[in-house]
Amino acid sequence: MKFIIEHLSKHFEKKEVLRDITFTFDEGRIYGLLGRNGAGKTTLFNCINRDIRADGGAFYLEDGAGRRELAARDIGYVLSTPTVPEFLTGREFLKFFMEINGQTIQDPKSLDQYFDYMSIDIGDRDRLLKDYSHGMKNKMQLLVNIIAQPNLLLLDEPLTSLDVVVAEEMKQLLRSLKTGRIILFSTHIMDLALDLCDEIVLLNHGELEVVEKHHLDVGEFREKIITALREEEHD
Repeated sequence: MKFIIEHLSKHFEKKEVLRDITFTFDEGRIYGLLGRNGAGKTTLFNCINRDIRADGGAFYLEDGAGRRELAARDIGYVLSTPTVPEFLTGREFLKFFMEINGQTIQDPKSLDQYFDYMSIDIGDRDRLLKDYSHGMKNKMQLLVNIIAQPNLLLLDEPLTSLDVVVAEEMKQLLRSLKTGRIILFSTHIMDLALDLCDEIVLLNHGELEVVEKHHLDVGEFREKIITALREEEHD
């Protein structure tokens, strides 16, 4: 399976944020979408998710059966600031999600199996979501996307404000999820992208560019990324 972007563009007034982007992402890989703050990473995700209207372009999934347009059911989107219904408990939220999506969830498991999968303690499962930490809310946001089993998972700075233990748990989980899907992981933290991701893609001057490792050592690879980002800063 491949996720294909063709001729995507987006302007905000006179500022060109995304410039005629054409790019192909392959199944089974975590792509680190790396760029400076304000480079347009969230704009790209919002266009893919159709939260904002692109000025031009199209999105496709391609597999053995051919090419089709990307549908809402294909996409999972984890926001940097978790959005969960804080008036519900963790268990109520999970139960509600599974009830309204019951016809599309494949191989459903019990609520406690899902909580176990995300390492959410028994004592926290019946607490109100408003009392969850930022990291726990992020876990719940990711969990409902895992249950939905999307073909394309968009992660917008999901680990930036997590403590070390939770961030490491989330990285291990994401590595286990990449089989059978495409994961785009947005971040402005280079070390995080290098640690987690199979490929690094720069959003630079409104365009996507793969940074090839080839035979570069870690230091040379880092310098190549930094040089590209500095060029954008002075553009």
